[in-house]
Formats: sequence, structure tokens, C-alpha cells
Amino acid sequence: MAAPLLLFLLLAACTRQPVGPRVERIAILRFENLGAGVSDDWMGRAFSEVITAELAGAPGLYAIPSNRLHGFDQVLGPRPVSLPGISAERTLAFASGATRLGYGEYSVRAGRLSARLTIEDPRTGKTTNVVSAGPSGHPAAGDVFAVASELARRISSRVAPYGTNSVPALKACVAARESATAAAAAQNLNQAIAVDPDFGPPYRLLAQLKAQQQDRAGAEALLGQALARAGAMPPAERARLELEAANLHGDLAAGKSALTTLVALEPNDPAAWSSLAESCMSRREYQQAVLSYRKLLEVEPEDVAALNQLGYAAAYAGSFDTALDALRRYQALRPADANPLDSQGDVSLLAGRLRQAENLYLQAAKKDPNFENGGELWKAAMARLMSGDVAGADKLAQQYIEAREAAKDPVAEYHKAEWSWVSGRRKSAWQRLATFARGAENGPLRELASRAYSQLAVWSLVLGDRAAAGQLAQKGVLLAGPSSAGAATVARYLAEPPASSSEWSVRAERLFPNASQDSIKDFALAYALLLGKEFQPASLLLKELYDGAKPAADPSLPVMLAWTCLETGRAKDAAPLLRLNPIPSPNGVSLFAPFYFPRIYYLRGAVAEKEGKPDEARANYQLFRQLSGPDLLIWGEEQRASRAQ
Repeated sequence: MAAPLLLFLLLAACTRQPVGPRVERIAILRFENLGAGVSDDWMGRAFSEVITAELAGAPGLYAIPSNRLHGFDQVLGPRPVSLPGISAERTLAFASGATRLGYGEYSVRAGRLSARLTIEDPRTGKTTNVVSAGPSGHPAAGDVFAVASELARRISSRVAPYGTNSVPALKACVAARESATAAAAAQNLNQAIAVDPDFGPPYRLLAQLKAQQQDRAGAEALLGQALARAGAMPPAERARLELEAANLHGDLAAGKSALTTLVALEPNDPAAWSSLAESCMSRREYQQAVLSYRKLLEVEPEDVAALNQLGYAAAYAGSFDTALDALRRYQALRPADANPLDSQGDVSLLAGRLRQAENLYLQAAKKDPNFENGGELWKAAMARLMSGDVAGADKLAQQYIEAREAAKDPVAEYHKAEWSWVSGRRKSAWQRLATFARGAENGPLRELASRAYSQLAVWSLVLGDRAAAGQLAQKGVLLAGPSSAGAATVARYLAEPPASSSEWSVRAERLFPNASQDSIKDFALAYALLLGKEFQPASLLLKELYDGAKPAADPSLPVMLAWTCLETGRAKDAAPLLRLNPIPSPNGVSLFAPFYFPRIYYLRGAVAEKEGKPDEARANYQLFRQLSGPDLLIWGEEQRASRAQ
């Protein structure tokens, strides 16, 4: 795959008219040794590392680090890191979006070091600047710092000091970056630390290496050692060490603090802005996330992933026009892709612009019928269903199911049952899925039958038949395989006899004893507490899950949390949780969808009723009853909604 992608990148670089960045992105490639001594070859990487580091934070400029350049090795194929950058790293610079290339030569003659750096515009291939350093300043043969710093100052008048003045430490660090094995890299990094204990990068690189080798304790100890000496390091290096430690410990607050410091010191670093934006998104600080993505895009205006994420961040912040503007820019850069249309559909659906969302999903399906395995038709059907037009939604769902049948997808019949349930025809859904499960349990679709029985168990619980749920869940467990075991286990857990909240918690701990199962354990416990109407403990657990989850990770969380808020007398806390529509999955209905859909409409109705908005309450109650069908849920919302009307 590397060769076709490489050709695409080169053609795109030659033909595309890029959006002009506000910040120049310069890639300083490995220098070439023109001297006679191969013992000086290490300086080639040293020049690029020192110049790049000293230009970090320079106004109007982003110097792309070598680790980011070589991050494209996975796609383009590995590049020999010890060869001159003009031959080995030029394509990597194109792929990283560099708007300026810097490549150079150096030599040691008569005991003196000199170097020349050429700056090129990769879009035109023209040289824009050539700068030289030495030997007029009479730098000694090994004084790469003086020569590199002089070259950096010829590019920008504002440079930052490099993290060490020790040639042996720099040489060891360079050797580590160009080592062929992890063991050799570790040996060189340890040597760099021993030579200069106040040099930060070797600590970070070695900690990353230890973490990759599952030596978490070793990585923590190393970072602790580095942070104890951080007072002697440049501020940006201290921030990077703090970030590394925060990421290792999973400390989101400390990570955000370190990133905030880092972007203040190096405001043109798109990687730092991207990490800060992700941190803000995970903490639901959407306005800050929007700002961070915008700062990133000032440096890399054609970063389509950032444009996509900016769209979602702005939507969650309530700035829907800003969201759509970002996603249309994404679409202009990738006109052949279906994803920009899908994202616009998601944003429109979040905002309640349901017909617009439906249209965009259909456009995405037309652009690429195989996108999301054809799930755009399903999302379009869900958007129409949310508007209350069940007949129109049925037609779209039928298109999706027919496409699955044409593709000989065995899940098509399963989706028919799912659609019957979600559109309010619960008894027919139950019967259809039960027929499917019985027919599939003895053949190659055994695991799908297991999932079907688990789904039937959940539906039975929702319909108030715990005895039937227990029998169905047991069938699901007996048929379970690797992909269905989790769902079957949760269904069996939920079908256990009613108990107190503390007993449900004990059962969950017993059933999911491993730390790796914490997430599924917590969700299972939350479902059990909701089924048992234990709303206060459920609220505490769901708040913890909600605070720790990314916004799009699970659309059920805000709705279920809002439910517990209403049931515990906190309608004002429930209202903002119900503001946005849940984005439908392209893969059909979630096994546990009955816990939040169509309940969201009942909850919206209840909030509107408490806020003195009777018309809004009636509209939501009506939609809730329409999508619930005539079959009662065990919580009694249908009766309450009927009385309110």
C-alpha cells in the first residue's frame, strides 16, 4: 500500500492549491557530512535536532520534530535514519505538510566546523534562502552547538536554548535516535543521562521505551528522577516531562495543565494543540476544545481530522453553524469522501435538524454505498424516525435491509427485528428475533444467535418478564463465543433475582473480578440499578461514567444520567443532559438501547412540564408513546405520559 499512497502524496503536493497557513511549517532534515571523517557522521542528526529544538516557539514558525517526520514511516515505509535527509526524509517532509524544507551540509577541515543550510519552498522547488555558519567564528571541530545555533538565528531572531551543552550527551542521544534496536537505544539514552543528568529528552525517550516494554514502574521512576531535576531544564522541557508523567498515570487534570503550559511556550506546535483539544473534549470543555482546534488549524489548515473534530466540538458547544462551516471545509478538501457528509449529518442531528441530517446521510450513502458497511441508510431512517414519521422511516429502513439482503448479510433478519422494536412494534420484534435465534443456534450463526437471545432477555426485562429473561439469558450464555460472551454475561447478570443496590454491586464484583472488566462491570451495575429503580446509587455511578467518557463514546450516558436526575428531584441538572439528540450507530440498535431510546422523549417531556412548557411537554410525550408502542415498560412512563396529555 505504501507505493500508491506515496504517489498520491507527491501528486497532491504538485497539483493541489493549498490553503495558505498562517504559520510556516519547516522541516529541518538530517545534514550531510561532506568531510572526510566518518566519525563526524553523528553530527548530521545533531544539526537537525538542535536547530529544530531552538526554533520551537519562534513566532510565525513551526519546526517539525524528527519523530513526527518519521511517524510517516509506517505509511511510506521505513527510511534509513542515518542517511542525509535530502534523500531519506524529503518525502516524509511532504507528507507532514512542510511548507519549507531545510537541508544542509557540514564539514570539519583543519580542525574547524562549518555548515550551510538551504531553505526550499517544496511547492515550487525554489530555493528561498541559503545561510552559513563558521569558520569565521572559529568554532572547534566538535562544537556543533555553536554552529547549529548560528544557523537557527539566521532563520529566526528568537531562538530557545538547547537542553544541553554537553557534546557527549548530545552524541549519545543522537545515537539512541538512530539505534537499530531497543536495547541499543536504551544503552545510549542511559549514557546521555549519566553524562548530563539535567538533559530532559533522554529521560522522556527512555521512559517511552520502558512503557512500550510494559515496564511501567521503571518509566514512573525515571520520570520522577527527571522531574526532581526539572528546575535546571528549559520550561518547555519541564512541561513535556510533566505531560509524559500525567499520561502515564492517567491524570487528565495534570495532563491538561502541562499542555496549557506547553502551548503558551510553543504556540505553533499543532501536536500540542491537538492533545489539548482532545483533553478538553474528554472533560467536556467544548469552547476550549474549539479554540484549540482552531489554533491547530492555523498551523495546519489542511488537517482534515482536526476539521472533523472541530465540527463535533463546536456542535457539542452549541455552535452549529461553526460546526457545519468546519465540516464543509473538510468536504472541500476531500470531495470524494463520504465521511464529511456523515459528520455534517451527525452535527445536524445533534442540533435537532432532523430532515437536514437525513438528507446528508443519504448523500453520504450515494457518495459511497459501502461507507460504514451501508449504515448511512440506517442512520437516515433513524433521523426520520426521530421526527415522528414512522411510515417514512420504515421506507428508509427497508432500503437498508434490502441492501443487506442483496449482500447476503445474515444479519439482515436481525436488523428487521431491531427496527420493529425501535419503531414501537415490540411484540412483533420479540417474535421475529426469537424465530431468528431458534433458526440460527445450531449453525454457523451460533454467536449471532447468542446475541439474539441476550437481546431478547433485555427486551423481556424491559417488558417486565424477569422469568423469561433468565431463561433466554441462559441460552445466550450457552451459545456464546468470543464476540458474544460479554453481552451474554451482562444479560444473565441483569436477569438475576431482584436485590438491593449493595447486593447488585457484590454480584457485579463477583462476575467481573478483573480490572480490565471495570467498564463493562460499571455499565452492567448501572443497568441493574435502573431496572431496580435504585436511582440514587445509579446516579452516582452514571455521573462517574459520564465524567470519564468522551462525548461520542456512548450516547446512552447523558440520557440515563438525566433520568436519575429527574427521579431524584434534580430536573435542572437533567435539562442540559437532554439538549442534544443521540447520534445513531450505523451498525443498528444497541443491545441496551431500551435504557435510553425512546426514553429521551419522555424525559424531555417531564423537564418541559416542570419548566411550565405544556406544548413542548405534550409533543415529547406523544413521540415517546408513538415510539414505545402499545406494550408497557416496567417503569410506567407510558401511563404518566398518557395522564400528562
